[in-house]
Amino acid sequence: MNFELNDEQRQIRDTIRDVAQSEFAPRAHEIDETSRFPQENVDRLAELGFMGLPIPEAYGGAGADTVCYAITVEELAAACGSTALIYAAHVSLGASPFYLFGTEAQKHKHLPRLCSGGLGAFGLTEPHTGSDASNTKTVAEKRDGGWVLNGQKMWITNGALADTVICTARAVVDGVDRGVSCFVVERGMAGFTPGKNEPKMGLKGSVTSQLFLEDCFVPDENLLGEVGRGMRQMLTILDGGRISIGAMALGLGRAALEAAARYAHEREAFGRAIAGFQAVQWKLADCATQLDAARLLLYEAAALKDQGRRFTKEAAMAKLFASEAAEKACFESIQIHGGMGYSRELPVERYYRDNRLTEIGEGTSEILRHVIAREVLR
Repeated sequence: MNFELNDEQRQIRDTIRDVAQSEFAPRAHEIDETSRFPQENVDRLAELGFMGLPIPEAYGGAGADTVCYAITVEELAAACGSTALIYAAHVSLGASPFYLFGTEAQKHKHLPRLCSGGLGAFGLTEPHTGSDASNTKTVAEKRDGGWVLNGQKMWITNGALADTVICTARAVVDGVDRGVSCFVVERGMAGFTPGKNEPKMGLKGSVTSQLFLEDCFVPDENLLGEVGRGMRQMLTILDGGRISIGAMALGLGRAALEAAARYAHEREAFGRAIAGFQAVQWKLADCATQLDAARLLLYEAAALKDQGRRFTKEAAMAKLFASEAAEKACFESIQIHGGMGYSRELPVERYYRDNRLTEIGEGTSEILRHVIAREVLR
């Protein structure tokens, strides 16, 4: 498959790279140090039309393809990991489900707002159901005109700030469990309360929240798709989300590699730049090779998605490989920097901390290997 970028893809790459490097990268250290949500970055992305990048123009988006979206996440991550995660969770998990499964009324009600600067989130994980998402404990009981939700969500990116959170819950009708279903919970609904924002190892500018649902009434029109189809919807959403998290890892790994290469030319030891030592050269060579391979895997998964073809295996492979390639690139970048790499004065230690999530979120590396093996053995 030929992955030469077309004119639109190159234009989007050049635009977002320029904005990310000139505006977002200079703020990244301060955002990390203060754990501050970068609202100005979100506003800038909305101003440029990126918040609904892959959403059709009919619903307020830009109508770009998934390759453009992956490119955008990569460029954001290379500048500011927190901004990349906010953006990826918003688009893949918060906005795309409306387009994939929503009614026309739901699309026209929610997508224009989400494409113009509002935030979206996806409430899947619970305190005791991470990878075992089918074991959802949150319950939605059918009442006249709607549903009453009770439960707790955990580790929800954008959760406390989101305009809409698509929450999974077990739909109970006349005392009968009809299976996991998806419901649109809107900010300000009675009984919907954000809990604490988690203190994290990295990606500190991204808000990761507990969410509580206590007798939260959701009207019938806020059921997303059909009753009992929530798990199938969730798996489709996660397939797409894995492309974005893989792209995020790629951006962080690329930034780490570029920093290491620059430093290798600047740092001298034993009378010459350390770039002249084979031990350093081989580290850079291995990391560059793996990151380039990761990019091809990501573009293949994105292209398959755009073609309407099955991409479950390819998305899992891309996310698994990219996250582990980035882990190596961030690790080796710190090693090449030596003591300076361990200092918070340089960004490479931040890249390492930020990337750690990419091997956990949207499916752990262990779960992804299970998904890939299942597809291979199918």
